[in-house]
Amino acid sequence: MQSGLWATIAAFLIWGIFPLYWKLLAAVPALQIMAHRLAWCFLLVALYLGVRRGWNWWRPLVAQPRTLKLLSASATLIALNWWLYIWAVNAGHIVETSLGYFINPLVNVLLGVAVLKERLNRAQWLAVAIAAAGVAWLSLRVGHLPWIALALAASFGTYGLIRKVVAVESIPALGIESSVLFVPGVLYLLWAQAAGQGGFGANGAQVDALLVASGFVTALPLALFAYGAQRIPYSMVGIIQYLAPSLQLLCGVLIYDEPFSADQARGFGCIWLALGIYAADGLLRLRRARAVTA
Repeated sequence: MQSGLWATIAAFLIWGIFPLYWKLLAAVPALQIMAHRLAWCFLLVALYLGVRRGWNWWRPLVAQPRTLKLLSASATLIALNWWLYIWAVNAGHIVETSLGYFINPLVNVLLGVAVLKERLNRAQWLAVAIAAAGVAWLSLRVGHLPWIALALAASFGTYGLIRKVVAVESIPALGIESSVLFVPGVLYLLWAQAAGQGGFGANGAQVDALLVASGFVTALPLALFAYGAQRIPYSMVGIIQYLAPSLQLLCGVLIYDEPFSADQARGFGCIWLALGIYAADGLLRLRRARAVTA
C-alpha cells in the first residue's frame, strides 16, 4: 500500500507543477504542443506495450467496435482538454485552470447522476449546491463566466465517464487514444513545418527537447496514477487529487503573479467548502461500510 500511496502522490505532484513545464514552451503555439504531446506519447506508450506485451497488444481492442468508438471519443476530449489547458497556462490563466480541476470532482458527481443514474445523499447535494454558488459568485463578481474552468472540468469529467464505462486498462487505453490522433497530429505538424510556422527547430535545442519529452511527462503521471490507484482506497485517491489544482493555484499566484482578488477568494472558498463536505461524506461512508463488514 505504501508504494501505491507514494506513486499516487507523485502523479498529482507532477500534474500540479505542469504549468512550469508548459510555460517553458510559451514560444510554441498550444495546438502544436498538443500535437507533439500526442505523437511522442503514442510512440513511447506503443514501444512500452510492445516490449511488455508484444507488438500485437492493440489487436484485442481494435477488434471491439464499441470500445474503439468510445476510445476515439475520449481521445478527442482529452486532446481538447490538453490544448485548452496549455493555451490557458501560456495566456496567463493558471488560476482559472486550477479552478477547473477543483470543480472536476463535482462535475463527475453530476455526470454520475445524469448519465449513470446514481443517487446522491443530502451531503453530496449540499456540496454540489455550494459549488454552484461559488461558480455563480465568480461569474457575477469577476464579470464573466469562468468558461476555461468549466470547459476543462466538463471535458475531463466526460473523458473520465467514458473511461469508466470502457473496461480497458489505463496504459493500453492511452495507447489507443493517442494512436487515434497520431496521424492527424503528425500531418498537422508537418504542414506547420512546411509553412514555416513550426515550433520545432525554430526556438533552440531546449524547446525541441521539451517538445520530445512532452510524451514522457504525459505518460509518466498516468502510469504512476494507474499503479497507485490499484493499491490504495479510492477515497484516498479522491483526497490526494486536490494536490494538483492546489499546486497549480500556487504556481499562478506566487510564481507568475496572476491576480487573486478577494472576490476570487470567496468563490474559491465556496468550491473548497463543497469539496470538504464531499470528501468528509465519502470518508464517513467508507468507515461505516468497513464497520459493517467487520
